[in-house]
Amino acid sequence: MTFISISILISCLSVMAVRGRRGPWPPDIPVARPRLSATGGTYAGSRGRPSDVYVIQERLIAVADGGGRAGHGAAARALGAVVAAWPQVAGAGGEDLGGCAPAAGDGEPAPGLDLIVLDTGESPRLRYAHVGGGGIWHCPKGGRPRRVTAAGQAAGPELGSVPLRQGDRVVVVSDGVGDALGEERMTELFTDGRSPAACLDRLYDELSVVEPEGDATVLIADFVTA
Repeated sequence: MTFISISILISCLSVMAVRGRRGPWPPDIPVARPRLSATGGTYAGSRGRPSDVYVIQERLIAVADGGGRAGHGAAARALGAVVAAWPQVAGAGGEDLGGCAPAAGDGEPAPGLDLIVLDTGESPRLRYAHVGGGGIWHCPKGGRPRRVTAAGQAAGPELGSVPLRQGDRVVVVSDGVGDALGEERMTELFTDGRSPAACLDRLYDELSVVEPEGDATVLIADFVTA
């Protein structure tokens, strides 16, 4: 008798689930808001000196690179400043991201930084700030990936924005990834149809073959609206 009751209950729940998926969305349940569905990680370099730190939030993604003379501590402080400034830079009316760019301290060089902020609304866009040797890539759904930041060092932070559509992908990398794999191979891996997590796994596999000396950080985010 107990088995029959459980079977009936499971059947009822299955019917309810199917009707919920096919029918109109109940008005009292909120719809998922536009966001960055992201994953990321740092492949530790073979020389054993950590340099990269990163953060992933719903609308904020950033990586700071303390490679070279800046060091891991400088990168951590730069990223902490970005997180602290988040309330001021959030939203379409937020402050210019240039204020988040790290500056050199007394006797301490500035770390690299790549920062992206999602602005939602009728015309979603991605604002970005870039300093150093890392890079930000925009991979439009069905299109060819494009690096939106310049390679190499610049006198000041590079700022810009990119319009987004459902299914677009954005990738943020520290300089260790480009040095190890090259831009052509990265372009192929970013758009092979895999999920962000599967794409990260594949990048890790290829980095393990190359064994970069310094840290190599990859952050992969898909723009989703539902």
